[in-house]
Amino acid sequence: MLPVDVTASLGKTAGYLVFFAIGLGFGASLELAGFGDARRLAAQFYFRNMTVLKTMFTAIVVACVLIFLSSALGLLDFARISVNPTYLWPGIVGGLIMGAGFIIGGYCPGTSLVSAASFKLDGIAFLFGTLVGAGLFGESVSGFSRFWNSSFEERLLVSDWLGWSIGATVTGVAVLALMMFYAAEKTEEALRTSRRHVKWLPSNKRYLASGAGLLALALLTWALGQPDPAEKWKLLGSRFEPMLSSREAFVHPLEYDKTANDPALRLVTLDLRPKAIFEAGHRRDARNVQLKDLWEGPLVTSLVQLPSQGVVILVSEDEAVAVQAWQWLKAQGVVNLYILENDPNAPFTPKIKLKTTRKAGGLCS
Repeated sequence: MLPVDVTASLGKTAGYLVFFAIGLGFGASLELAGFGDARRLAAQFYFRNMTVLKTMFTAIVVACVLIFLSSALGLLDFARISVNPTYLWPGIVGGLIMGAGFIIGGYCPGTSLVSAASFKLDGIAFLFGTLVGAGLFGESVSGFSRFWNSSFEERLLVSDWLGWSIGATVTGVAVLALMMFYAAEKTEEALRTSRRHVKWLPSNKRYLASGAGLLALALLTWALGQPDPAEKWKLLGSRFEPMLSSREAFVHPLEYDKTANDPALRLVTLDLRPKAIFEAGHRRDARNVQLKDLWEGPLVTSLVQLPSQGVVILVSEDEAVAVQAWQWLKAQGVVNLYILENDPNAPFTPKIKLKTTRKAGGLCS
């Protein structure tokens, strides 16, 4: 099931060669799209050449549809896709600063690399300025770190913000992209000729077919829906089931106490017992939850986002309930997840081993 850990599958050297080849391909694509020319990039802000907008929206909508359609079909585990945390106001201010720099200099960091690779003097100068600016930022960020780390929202998706399903959001993005393509084409056409000569009805059959295909795939994604935790477990269970059958996922009460008192670890205890029993007595810092709370939602998101030293331990008098919760959380991407052993006479064998799930991600410049 995708994504694939390339370095684990091919080895570090071969994996890095694959990354290098992807980087070369990305740079070549930018050059072929004309993104190594500051004049073409700057023309975007005068509405005379909308190549940047059309190319970026193409990348966004294609990636969006393919990711979530693959997830709907059970080909991709979206929980393993890295989503950068949201720092709302710092992101807005940083975007405005970068936009101003884009207008003034004619490049963004990525396109300046493409331009510099073809030995354009303005690209080399912009790249040098980018490196100097990054260095100055690194030296001065401590002076405004409070703002820099403000309005933190963790793994916030557009669907979460809108309160829409993934399928509805994908369809909305596709419709927005088609509207932007149309507006960009007609804006260019109006500035090339005059408004009187603009053909407002789309006539390019290739564009119409592409748009119809894109919208059809988005609607298919919506119709299929995203797999729920039970469906994800059916797809991923064979990978994790041995941890249950060998009881590798069950920790002794003594190890739980040791973990709770280790300041280097961040322990999260989820107590699945009925509320009345929980209130009658529970372990320190435990949180009373029900199975329904672990069927996706904010709690699961916070568990997925735990740092590498985070450990989640499930407590329940009914082992079947704890196992069900473990399966659902494991299928949703929670690592360092264990169940508290109910038998205090069980042999003590340390089980907790901190692991990190390498999330597939990318960098947009």
